Amino acid sequence: MLHCVSDLKGYSLSAKDGEIGQVEDFYFDDEKWTIRYIVLDTGRWLPGRKVLISPRSIGKADRDNQLIDVNLTKQQIENSPSIETDKPVSRQYETIYHDYYGFPYYWGGPHLWGPAILPSAAAAPLPPTGEEEAAARRAQRESDDPHLRSAREVRGYYIEATDGEIGHVQDFVVDDENWAIRYLLIDTRNWWPGKKVVVAPDWIERVSWSDSRVYVNESRESVRRAPEYNPEEMLNRDYESRLHRHYDRPPYWD
Repeated sequence: MLHCVSDLKGYSLSAKDGEIGQVEDFYFDDEKWTIRYIVLDTGRWLPGRKVLISPRSIGKADRDNQLIDVNLTKQQIENSPSIETDKPVSRQYETIYHDYYGFPYYWGGPHLWGPAILPSAAAAPLPPTGEEEAAARRAQRESDDPHLRSAREVRGYYIEATDGEIGHVQDFVVDDENWAIRYLLIDTRNWWPGKKVVVAPDWIERVSWSDSRVYVNESRESVRRAPEYNPEEMLNRDYESRLHRHYDRPPYWD
């Protein structure tokens, strides 16, 4: 199912033995455009501490109850590696985090989640392969290279078409089966008031993180003629099919 990230903020997370907090933010991989961690607000349980929860340990988001189940105990989470709140998440920390939970490295395999396509398929502890060990060694060398981005911080980035600005990032649309970001929701109010459109990460030419700008490989006119996103309705396959046909792009579900 597809969800807007802003809609998921505030969802409760429940461990095997009780509630652990609420969704505060998401960290996504800026290469694969996939949610790698939920940033958890633990409230009074672990005050002042940032806790990351991997999609490998969660179920699908329950929209009716605004709840996400976590397949971990509160003690496991409390004893997990601490992270400094004022520094980017490093690959070195991620290596320690994955080793603690027995997760295979998502950066150590050919698929979206390393050795598996879905995060749940990669949840069981696996012995490290030669490729994963090599990836861990590379991680130590690249420990200061940030590759995770805060969804909250990227909201508001300007969107540039091939011939000019078209708006800014308002939200992200994620698939709760594999936690890939399927679309960026664009607010065009300063260019075309009242209309919202979406573009897929695959259609992005590049991102200038220093300038807070996303460059889309489409013209303003092409975006203007795209099927309009209606926030009152859920994204459905019919809308997605029309969207991909308009941009002449292959659908991800094929």
